[in-house]
Amino acid sequence: MSEARIPAEIEARIARRRETLAETLGEIAVRVHPATIAGDAKMRAAEALDRTAGRTYVAVNRAVGDVRAQFFTKDGRPRPERVAPVALAAVAAVGLLVFTARRRR
Repeated sequence: MSEARIPAEIEARIARRRETLAETLGEIAVRVHPATIAGDAKMRAAEALDRTAGRTYVAVNRAVGDVRAQFFTKDGRPRPERVAPVALAAVAAVGLLVFTARRRR
């Protein structure tokens, strides 16, 4: 009787191995399918874009905060000694543009 079990056990092991191998081959087929590869590439590109956009947002937010700190106090009041020269320069630039535009006519 023990000899009858051995072939049955061997056949059962072979059947389990075939099932495992079939699952593994199925997973490999899914991984190497062009649609899967394209989807993975799209996902990686989107993640890279999200990271880049996030870094850009942080950098711009930091820059705006730095500029704001130059022209406003921590409690939100403008700093006249810094706002006035910039405002005068802006008015002068607009005036120069208007003057040159009128001269061309």
